[in-house]
Amino acid sequence: MSSAEPEHEHREEEEAAGADDEDTGAQVAPIVRLEEVAVTTGEENEDAILDLKAKLYRFDKEGNQWKERGAGTVKLLKHKETGKVRLLMRQSKTLKICANHLVIPTMTVQEHAGNEKSCVWHAADFADGELKDEFFCIRFASLENCKTFMETFQEVAESQTKKEENVDASNAAGLLEKLSVEDKKPQEKSEEKTEEKVKEDDVKEEKPSDNAEKKEETASA
Repeated sequence: MSSAEPEHEHREEEEAAGADDEDTGAQVAPIVRLEEVAVTTGEENEDAILDLKAKLYRFDKEGNQWKERGAGTVKLLKHKETGKVRLLMRQSKTLKICANHLVIPTMTVQEHAGNEKSCVWHAADFADGELKDEFFCIRFASLENCKTFMETFQEVAESQTKKEENVDASNAAGLLEKLSVEDKKPQEKSEEKTEEKVKEDDVKEEKPSDNAEKKEETASA
């Protein structure tokens, strides 16, 4: 009898466990409903010219050494309306911004002396919410990606130079046109004044003749 009792208890435990695992089919509605929220990245009005994975470093002047800024994706984004191009890099896991600055004509990118897969450049960066002069170094997984980055970066900088020259030329043309219009206005006013003077002189010349005719009429009378 003593050996049968443990088996009986073991069966009861299995049955109880099976009852717990059974699906009752009941559906529990969530207490709080979460609504979908539209997330904006600030890149909606921009087109990606370049998109590569890399690791970014910044030079610490105080410590006189390179410090890792983050590993992720570096992009060159061209604005659809203004045509300006900026460099944007985010960390792959946290999406935190590592670098965020415009590519301007005065920028030049150069190969890093210690690593052929790396290149360096200076920029006024806005990643931390304020403009800072930074000296960046970016390292790619392959030499090909590094060359692609450097070539595209340089092409963008040169294109921005041409764009600024065109803007300056159009501004100069507009200024010249404005000056020419302003120059015409005084001339037109002077011509109007001369015409008015001529008319006044004609009127003055006509008045004496009228007085003479009146005198002749009185004399004949």
